Amino acid sequence: MTLKLKYFGMTAEASGKDEELLDNNYSSVKELKADLLAKYPNLLEINFKVAVNQEIVNDDYKLSGNEEIALLPPFAGG
Repeated sequence: MTLKLKYFGMTAEASGKDEELLDNNYSSVKELKADLLAKYPNLLEINFKVAVNQEIVNDDYKLSGNEEIALLPPFAGG
C-alpha cells in the first residue's frame, strides 16, 4: 500500500517537496508524523494539520491503505 503525501505552504518549504509517495508502514497518523518530523526536522517549527482524503483528522486516525495525506500549514480565515 502507498501513501501519497502532499505538502503545502510552509510544510513544502520545510520538507523541500511538494509531494512524495511512501510505503504505508504506519498504523496511525501519529506514527506517520513521528517519522516525518525525524526526516524533516524543520517541520517541528510548524503547527500543521493533517488531512486524509481531504478531511482534517487527529493523530489517532488509523491509516488503512492507499490514502492521500496533506500537510496543511496554519492559515487564517476571513
